[in-house]
Amino acid sequence: MDRAGSQPSRRRILKGAALAAVPAALLPASRATAHPRPRSVPRTADYPPAEWQPASSSNYTASDRPTSYSLDRVIIHVTQETYANTLAIFQNPAKKVSAHYLVRSADGHVAQCVRESDIAWHAGNWDYNTHSIGIEHEGWVDRPAYFTDALYEQSARLTSAICDRYGIPKDRAHIIGHYEVPGTDHTDPGPHWDWVRYLRMVNFD
Repeated sequence: MDRAGSQPSRRRILKGAALAAVPAALLPASRATAHPRPRSVPRTADYPPAEWQPASSSNYTASDRPTSYSLDRVIIHVTQETYANTLAIFQNPAKKVSAHYLVRSADGHVAQCVRESDIAWHAGNWDYNTHSIGIEHEGWVDRPAYFTDALYEQSARLTSAICDRYGIPKDRAHIIGHYEVPGTDHTDPGPHWDWVRYLRMVNFD
């Protein structure tokens, strides 16, 4: 979620583990509570090729980035779930997890679930959440067949567009794996994710 250790790990959530209700007093009100949006939410995606599939407003923090927080990195995730189940999880207000984008394995189809201006709860570290865009990829870290050509191609185009929009350098210091977030216990995207190929595609999109 948005602070490391404040909720069960994202992997447990995405695997469908039952979550005990967390007392509101344990959550920082300014960080973990999603506030009503003062403006209307457009029904189109920030990234034009994406399909708008909004997460529950209980699963992210409304914001006005990059005015409220600068954006300086993209974080790459793997769902440990199917595409359809991941969307359902993001849309379930009890789950307290989300990402900005989700990429489908079979054809690279992209769904946007949280506005780029808002803070998705994907990294397990509040500081990283506030300054990043999170991209989930359908699949499992130990099943490389899910990392299809289409998934790499469409994800790389998405990441390239995000980097261009916010002036984020297209390198491994700014396009990172979830496992590189301080305090995380995650391993995604895992040893089968081809970083050399991916960065090459991001840079030559």
